[in-house]
Amino acid sequence: MPRPSRSLLPAAAAAGIAVALGVGVRVGLARQAAIARRRIGKPLGQEAPSADRVWRAGLGGAPLDLLLLGDSIAAGLGAAHRKETLGGRLAKGLARELDRPVRLRTGAVVGAESADLAGQIDALPPGYHADVAVIIVGGNDVTHRVPVPVAAGHLADAVRRLRADGTAVVVGTCPDLGALRAVPQPLRSIGSRASQQLATAQADRARAEGAGVVSLRRAVGPFFRIDPDGMFSLDRFHPSALGYRRTAEALLPVVRDAVTHGAGAAASGNRGPARGRRSRPGPTATAG
Repeated sequence: MPRPSRSLLPAAAAAGIAVALGVGVRVGLARQAAIARRRIGKPLGQEAPSADRVWRAGLGGAPLDLLLLGDSIAAGLGAAHRKETLGGRLAKGLARELDRPVRLRTGAVVGAESADLAGQIDALPPGYHADVAVIIVGGNDVTHRVPVPVAAGHLADAVRRLRADGTAVVVGTCPDLGALRAVPQPLRSIGSRASQQLATAQADRARAEGAGVVSLRRAVGPFFRIDPDGMFSLDRFHPSALGYRRTAEALLPVVRDAVTHGAGAAASGNRGPARGRRSRPGPTATAG
């Protein structure tokens, strides 16, 4: 019986080592993910404060309709009061900027992935039309390992549907999951790279469909890295009241321009604060 070639033995050994290392890495990352889940838990529950109402009704005139879609950031999980949610802060800020009331409707759902955007749109009341919609989604796609092209495609479909209805759209791209200190290394670095890849794809697809884009990684991400105690809520995963304030400040100029000039004029992802406001250094919101 012929003996195996000596030249094949090192290759076979190398392949075996590679497989063993791959298995070891997967096991290690799975353990780190379990550690992160235990650390984070669900101290905030699954329901964000309801902020749906007409904000600044005393300004008079027909309210502008603002719609929020996406995951727990868009829903406002982590805020203690409705005025502290992302929707509440955006509605108040937009009313102040435009000098007219703003009617907020939140279709976002805690735990949502990009694939859930279609259902959130379907769940809107018959005949409902938003003047402007803000979408923040992606963190759960990363943690659930949804392929980037698939997640970005679902986002593009949602933007296309809203734009076809005449709604201006602003997308806050996937936050930097590398800011989550409750997640151990190297899983945190892997999450950071994956969230950046998704954010880039989201920006490209959203702009192609006529949406304005804000890079949450660049606009508010540094704040979450520099001041995690202040920017994160109790679970160290979702934004606090301060985190939502910073996020709303980053989104507001682009949302305002989407309303006043059309979504295409608000396509910059790294614009400064509204005119007349002091510029702040740019840092990540998290997703859930």
